[in-house]
Amino acid sequence: MKVLKLGIPKGSLENATIELFKKSGWKISVSSRSYFPVVDDDELRCTLVRAQEMSRFVEMGTLDAGLTGKDWVLENGSDVLVVQDLVYSKTGATPARWVLVVTEDSPIRELKDLEGKKIFTELVNFTKRYFAERKINVNVEFSWGATEGKVIEGLADAIVEVTETGSTLRANGLRIVEELLVTNTQLIANREAYRDPWKREKLEQISLLLRGALRAEGMVGLKMNVSANDLKGVIEILPSITAPTISNLFQTDWFAVEVMISEKAVRELIPQLQKRGAVGIIEYPLNKVI
Repeated sequence: MKVLKLGIPKGSLENATIELFKKSGWKISVSSRSYFPVVDDDELRCTLVRAQEMSRFVEMGTLDAGLTGKDWVLENGSDVLVVQDLVYSKTGATPARWVLVVTEDSPIRELKDLEGKKIFTELVNFTKRYFAERKINVNVEFSWGATEGKVIEGLADAIVEVTETGSTLRANGLRIVEELLVTNTQLIANREAYRDPWKREKLEQISLLLRGALRAEGMVGLKMNVSANDLKGVIEILPSITAPTISNLFQTDWFAVEVMISEKAVRELIPQLQKRGAVGIIEYPLNKVI
């Protein structure tokens, strides 16, 4: 039997990735004693790998494919194929940003003010290239963690750190000088593996269903019954991806109406639908929207 070797990011993205695969149709079970999760698909063999290292293993062919951040692909300079961009994170569907950060009272206001200064970051290679391209000489050092503390304690003039909203940085008295990179999760593949027709088809299947699961996030389905007299008034206020699905109820002048809408819109919409004559309104979750 043919098998696709797939890397699952270990760490902050692990739970979000496993949950995304669950919504997409794959159940992945992780044991604390093993780096090889069990998946209910005999055509997949999963391995837990740190996101920072994923692109290296995919490039070498140790893995056929994997999920990791765009930032780590750029950091490693890996020659891999990006099958699909997937916007999700440990906190939701929000792209992360790598930003240059200083203390609130720092005299540094723009990039050129970093000339000859020290910067700590996990994203060393990318940061060095970023400043070199702008002909600004900086000393970039690797941070093993607690990066924010290094600039707060004066161990560095600035840091390059990842954030989604910036709220934690502001809470610690830090200021963003500039955004260096917007990053998101990517499904990447080894180029040779992708040339294999079977592996390519399997990856396209995974990509399609992952996209469908992400598209369904924050959306719900609504079903309701509406009389012929009230149908026009109900349809007028129904948002939908396309047009609502409408079908006749057997031997009556009533219709079944079904739509997919934003979950946030439901709380305002349902009372309006009821006022316009809709009955038997049912809200249900969506796993995938293709």
